[in-house]
Amino acid sequence: MAKIGPNAILQLVPVLEDAAGPDAVAHMLALAGLSDLPDPEEGLMEEAPAARLHQVMRAEMPDVAPMLADAAGRRTGDYILANRIPPAAQAVLKCLPARLAAPMLAKAVAKHAWTFCGSGVFRLVSTWPVVFEIADNPVVRGEHAATPLCHWHAAVFGRLFSALCGPGWHCAEVGCCAQGARACRFELVRSG
Repeated sequence: MAKIGPNAILQLVPVLEDAAGPDAVAHMLALAGLSDLPDPEEGLMEEAPAARLHQVMRAEMPDVAPMLADAAGRRTGDYILANRIPPAAQAVLKCLPARLAAPMLAKAVAKHAWTFCGSGVFRLVSTWPVVFEIADNPVVRGEHAATPLCHWHAAVFGRLFSALCGPGWHCAEVGCCAQGARACRFELVRSG
């Protein structure tokens, strides 16, 4: 049974509640097969219902799903910064020039990819420029779309790099499994 970090849904649910209200969220959770939210202290959760909640959100709220996934991804990044990356490591990264900090952070992201890509296959394509791929991404598995769907992943990556490697980082998903690509491909660029 594949596992994923519980923040894949724990940071999404409050965003959904703000946008649609508790009744709509209860409906979406039921459609995703989630009777209870996971306890973040219990570690990883089953991947399938977490992925289904993202898919249900896209089906039920297609016009605002990208914006909601982006907000949940930024919240997930904030959670990671507050709870998962030691303050000393954050301080070191913030003191380094982006050309040195970004590759270090990219390697750390790759080392912990199991927490956000579940049964998908993560690959660090390049550390400068920073490029990630997730093949067989469970968050979009089985979906078909004309545009990339992984706004949550892109927002997590963008938030972490902007906080730790200098402001102005943006993560763009330039190819998505839902579009028929071999892998969801994320490119990080810094403006300015």
